[in-house]
Amino acid sequence: MGKGSFVMATSRRVARVAELIKREVSQMLLSGIKDDRVGAGMVSVTDVDVSGDLQHAKIFVSIYGTAEAKAETMAGLKSATGFVRSELGQRIRLRRTPEVVFLEDNSLERGDRVLSLLNRLNQERQTSDTADWDDGDE
Repeated sequence: MGKGSFVMATSRRVARVAELIKREVSQMLLSGIKDDRVGAGMVSVTDVDVSGDLQHAKIFVSIYGTAEAKAETMAGLKSATGFVRSELGQRIRLRRTPEVVFLEDNSLERGDRVLSLLNRLNQERQTSDTADWDDGDE
C-alpha cells in the first residue's frame, strides 16, 4: 500500500450513500430546516453526487419560483449546510460525514428550453417541407 492509495468506495456503495443522502435531505427539506427562506414544497432534491472517497456530496436542488425566490432559497440552504451535515451524521452511519454543498439544478429549465427549440425547429421544417413540394413529379 503506497501512501497515495487512499480508500475509494465501490461504485455501488457510492451510489447507495448518494441515495441515502438524497432521501434524508429530501425529508429535511420538508420538515427539518427551520429557515423561512427554504419554503416547503418549493425545493426538491434532484440528484446527489458523492465523491469516490465519500468525503464530499454535491446536493443538486430544483427550486420552483422567481429568480429572487430561487436566490433566497439558495441562501437559506447555504446557511443550513452545517445543520444538514450534522443531521446526516446522525442519520447515516459513515466513518466521516461528507462535506455537503448545495447547487441549483437548472437541467429542468434547460430541458424545457431544448424541447421548445426542438418543437420550433420541427414546425419550421414542416412549413419549409410543404413549401419545397411542387407538383410531385421529379
